[in-house]
Amino acid sequence: MAKLLQDSSKFHPSEWHTANRMQRATTESQKSKSECVVAESWRLVDEIEKTTQKTQSDVNKKLEQRREEIKFWKQELDNKVEQIVHETEVLLTFKNRLERALEGCREPLVVAQKCLLYRQRRVGIDLVHDEVEQELVKEVDVLQGIIALLGRTLEQANEQIRRNRSAKYNLEMDLKDKFTALTIDDYCASLTNDTPHIIYVDNAMKLEGNFVSPEDWVDFSSINVEKADKQRNNSLALKALIDSILSQTANDMRKQCEMVNIAFRNRVKEVKDAKHKLETLLAMVMDETASQEKNIAALKKAIADKEGPAKLAQTRLEARNHRPNVELCYDTVHCSLMSEVQEITKNIQRQDALAQAETELKALSRRQLSLEEEIKVKENTLYIDEVQCMQMRESVYINNY
Repeated sequence: MAKLLQDSSKFHPSEWHTANRMQRATTESQKSKSECVVAESWRLVDEIEKTTQKTQSDVNKKLEQRREEIKFWKQELDNKVEQIVHETEVLLTFKNRLERALEGCREPLVVAQKCLLYRQRRVGIDLVHDEVEQELVKEVDVLQGIIALLGRTLEQANEQIRRNRSAKYNLEMDLKDKFTALTIDDYCASLTNDTPHIIYVDNAMKLEGNFVSPEDWVDFSSINVEKADKQRNNSLALKALIDSILSQTANDMRKQCEMVNIAFRNRVKEVKDAKHKLETLLAMVMDETASQEKNIAALKKAIADKEGPAKLAQTRLEARNHRPNVELCYDTVHCSLMSEVQEITKNIQRQDALAQAETELKALSRRQLSLEEEIKVKENTLYIDEVQCMQMRESVYINNY
């Protein structure tokens, strides 16, 4: 019994009490720690929730701001595209005006060149470098200068249209990207924590592609807008220039055309006057020719009329030469007959007036031929100027394009 009470393997009651106190103290300490952890966890969860909500709200706000910013630039780009498209369409009409004006110069140029070619067929003294030819040469120079000017302006218009289209292309590409970006951000804005199919994405934080700064993003669209505005302003200036050129060239063409027509009318009147004077001279020459022919006929008749008296006088002399003996007297009769024969013979042999008259008749004939040839020259000139050239020029009409 004493052994049992003294067994060393058994604990003392005080140890039992101590062990119980320690268990209680340890448990209470662990509970306290656990309660602190729970409290801290709830605090942390609440803090994280608030931070997450705040961050997500901030992201949503920035996303909305970004969407509004994209919408703003998208609207700006839309407006610029509309403006540059409208300006290009208007410039195309100006280009068409230039093309029609350029084509409208072809016929007047051909007509002027044909007039110069036709007038090379003038003959004689009428092949003169007159005012008409001077104005025609000037008209050809004016038309060729206008064609060259319109051609250069048309090249400018084509180049400006190309630049407008290039600016439009850049705007549309930018606009296309803005539309895609807005579509993506609209999709992102529509997502919530409860949206189905949202997933974890590997390497979502990895920056891939050529990211640009917000400043560069704004600058890119600003540059596109500025380029479009610049080309639009260039188009406006070019349209004003084209308007001025078309107006001025039409006035220059019309003015020079009228100068040529006036020169033609004056020249035709001048040639007609000259032809009329030549015809008057021809009529005078023909009248004088008829008069001279009558004169020659009268002279010839007068000479012919002297044959009778000459024969009579000579016959009488011959007969009286056969008087016999002393009757063969050189009396006053014989003396008069001798004088008569000599006078008549001398008058018959004097044909100076007839020769002079015939010389004058030949000169009149030559003058008549010369005048007739000159009248034909004038008729040829009038046909070229009045019929071929002036009638052809009636088809020329200078339009305001």
